[in-house]
Amino acid sequence: MLSPVVVSGQASGALAPSVAQARSALQAVPGATNLIQPQQEVRLVTLRDALDYQPGVVVQEFFGGLDQPRLNVRGSGIQSNPLSRGILLLQDGLPITEADGSFVISLLEPRNAGLVSVRRGANAISPGASTLGGEVDFQSLTGTQGDFVKLGTGSFGTRTLTLAKGFEGERMDGRVSLGYDKSDGYRRHSASERTSFQGNLGFRRGAFENRSYLSYTDLKFEIPQPLPKARMEEDPRSVLGDGNTPQDLANNIYNRDPHRDTTQFRLANRSYWGDETLNQTVGVYWQQLKDDFTNPQVATLTDGDTYGLQWMLAGKTGAVDYRVGLDWQHSDLDRDLVAISPANGRRLQRFGNYDLQAENRSAMIGLDWHFASQWTLVSSVKYSQAVRDARERGSGAKLDQDWNYATPKLGIVWAPSAGQRWFANVSRSHEAPTFWEIVNGGVAAPMNPATASTSMSKLDMQRAVTYELGGDGLLSMAGRDLRWSVAVYRSEVDDELMSVSTENGTPAGTYNYRGRTRHQGLEAGLDGSLPAPGGLLDYRVAYTLSDFRFREGEFSGKRIAGVPRHLLSAELLYRVGGWRMGPNVRWLMSDTETNHDNAAGTQQKAYALLGFKVAYEHDAHWSAYLQADNLMDKTYASSYAIRNTATAAMPIFLPGNGRALSAGLAYRF
Repeated sequence: MLSPVVVSGQASGALAPSVAQARSALQAVPGATNLIQPQQEVRLVTLRDALDYQPGVVVQEFFGGLDQPRLNVRGSGIQSNPLSRGILLLQDGLPITEADGSFVISLLEPRNAGLVSVRRGANAISPGASTLGGEVDFQSLTGTQGDFVKLGTGSFGTRTLTLAKGFEGERMDGRVSLGYDKSDGYRRHSASERTSFQGNLGFRRGAFENRSYLSYTDLKFEIPQPLPKARMEEDPRSVLGDGNTPQDLANNIYNRDPHRDTTQFRLANRSYWGDETLNQTVGVYWQQLKDDFTNPQVATLTDGDTYGLQWMLAGKTGAVDYRVGLDWQHSDLDRDLVAISPANGRRLQRFGNYDLQAENRSAMIGLDWHFASQWTLVSSVKYSQAVRDARERGSGAKLDQDWNYATPKLGIVWAPSAGQRWFANVSRSHEAPTFWEIVNGGVAAPMNPATASTSMSKLDMQRAVTYELGGDGLLSMAGRDLRWSVAVYRSEVDDELMSVSTENGTPAGTYNYRGRTRHQGLEAGLDGSLPAPGGLLDYRVAYTLSDFRFREGEFSGKRIAGVPRHLLSAELLYRVGGWRMGPNVRWLMSDTETNHDNAAGTQQKAYALLGFKVAYEHDAHWSAYLQADNLMDKTYASSYAIRNTATAAMPIFLPGNGRALSAGLAYRF
């Protein structure tokens, strides 16, 4: 006997597509994509909960709470510290990044996402998306699609609460949700807390749709900072400041109190009218960001507003599909740099007071020619202008930078059957630096905040040419569908943006690598079900190979630090009645370089983390789960500080969570 089927209302349409509609749209892309249904996950709190078991999508946790994990797609932006660029993040088809390309990734709320679409690499379709990493679009739950109350608890003082209720009428629907999460953290000085509110209201009449969105997120987390290798292995929960060594005294985390407090308020609206032969979509949004990012030496305080407007037109004529798009985005950001007292974390002198203006203007045209019954030639070109103007009010120093560039793509799709497609493409990508790379602030002597100084970096745009082959589809195995995907790619990169850390693990600045680099890899996934006694075995496997190297220059022939070479995630759940249960593994299959010099003794060691899940659906209303992570209580590094070169004595590693249990209870209306 299989688990009960829960039926919920869903206000689907052009602005809130169904799973079938979203999958059909991705099938037209001549490159690798992912379609994720987060609400099917046993536990859904963090970004990794939503994006795990996805080929080509690598989530590296920092502190294991509600902090700032690294989201890596083909290595784009992985060098930023903290992670703040490289991928265009979208909420319901509209950007939630600032106009300079930066973002605070943990402002995303996966529990309110009905679908997540990932268009990897240069396969992004938004007019303003041109980075090597592509785009990730979180589609909000609508109407009565997700009416529930969810409670959760777990190890390290974790507790979660989500309340959501919607309505749906003949022409209107709406939904509001409130989420609260709090964790004491696995390590000392790693507590986190997040409060979020999201709401949307939709209206439909004939061929016209309109949807408005409102969200507010208040995010706070402490930063425990990296540890030297020996200290991590001896006591992974510790922080610098627990001992009496010169390193502890110079970088006492309790005294310096590194943390991040961020709030974002956002309003957005989209309208759609027409049909598949000719339609238009217009979107407008405004968001306000207040961000206090305090490392052990400097507090970076940002207060700003971002405005955006997007227009899309699409249609068909004969054997040709066409699309045209315009995108405009502008950010006004005020940023202060303040020195931190090493004795008590008190804020001392302001040594940087910046007026930052970012603007992007993009135009896109695309043509899909169905030149045979199973073949489609896909082409597009985007032309963009990126502006990054910075002025330091105190000194009057200015650095105005702008770039004009074209981003073309040519691809082909072969669909030999309804459940199968193969693709190939060649594309360009471009990435302008964010203000996190342009504006610098640091303390020359860690114990002397009087040496704090600021500067601005003139940087070139990162550029790449990518070649890609792959396919995906459905196969029948033992009478059940098996969904598979595979993609191989090679990106030849020029002027790659490299952000590195100081000896103490704080940001040291960004530069363009003078020499070519290469990103190449393999991304493969399998998921499906097999018959089992009394029920089914549901399985998921995702493998990502990332082979990133310097081709010339200072580090010629060495591996680019920051990305695991071989990563495998797999899960096997036995489903019978209302029960699902089974093991999972996250396997980092080889050591990973943490610095570009590949210095001996500084690698992140390979590891395999075993977990187990049990979920129970009593009926269409009540459900519960119990999940165990890192069952063997393995000591490992979840992430690390990236440098040009390093020694094992430096604070490099961020220890991952130890053995953890979590449980939750949900009631669906």
